[in-house]
Amino acid sequence: MLVVPTRYHEDRFIARPVVARTGEVIELYLDTGGNSFLYADVVDRLGLRRVRVRPEPGALDEVQFPAVSPRGSMPLPHTRDGRVLVMERDTAGEGYAGMLGPEWFGGRRWLFDYPGRRLVLLRGRCHLRLMRSAHVVRLGFAEGLHFPRIQATIDGETLNLLLDTGAHTRLAPEAHATLADGREPIRATSFITSTVFRRWERKHPDWQVVRAAEMGSGQPMIRVPRLTVAGYTVGPVWFTRRADRNFHDFMSRWMDRRIDGALGGNALRHFRVEVDYPRQRAAFAKD
Repeated sequence: MLVVPTRYHEDRFIARPVVARTGEVIELYLDTGGNSFLYADVVDRLGLRRVRVRPEPGALDEVQFPAVSPRGSMPLPHTRDGRVLVMERDTAGEGYAGMLGPEWFGGRRWLFDYPGRRLVLLRGRCHLRLMRSAHVVRLGFAEGLHFPRIQATIDGETLNLLLDTGAHTRLAPEAHATLADGREPIRATSFITSTVFRRWERKHPDWQVVRAAEMGSGQPMIRVPRLTVAGYTVGPVWFTRRADRNFHDFMSRWMDRRIDGALGGNALRHFRVEVDYPRQRAAFAKD
């Protein structure tokens, strides 16, 4: 097993490898529902050579992910010959050098230890203990892709969701003041489509809703008292609303079936989750 050097922040994992050539520590956002890339300013600072993989218009470059030092080691990207995309920086990427996503996680076995605040690459037979428990679920994957679909039950309805360790929101000041929980405004969240959100609102007027909760988008959040995943019931869990097309049309293109949202770190935070990509299974443990 290999414990990945990470920083755990607001129920999200950020890798902190040491670049071998420069000794620099870089931070990479870890997102099972995202992509794998380095920001262009980091690529230029590290002197990485770009490879053009798509011509103009809409040019797209890749770079070889840099070697990392043993004192800040982690598994390197192992698809596309070890290359990752080059992306221009946006406000969401402030403070990060880039992101590692499904291609990096795929083909491997992981322990997301939320209570222990660590991410572990599992090797050999060290993953078998939790996988023999009663709390094992099947994951769904589209052929050749690595976006994991998981099922959770809310209000008696089983929903298909993206297992999304990187799902997050930035609370608007008014929403942050309403919650008054002493936590930072940028935090893990879970997502749900507008259709399901409206259904929950109509059926459960007692479930707390925060209007204009998300900075920028103005999307609301709803507090789900309980959800069940892998035989465990936890809650409350906040879900941020997203347009149906975000998941029904866009994200579902990369999944094995249509999904209605994403299960993020604010729900997973209760668990140690072993995710076996090759066997398409996940095992949950709760202390």
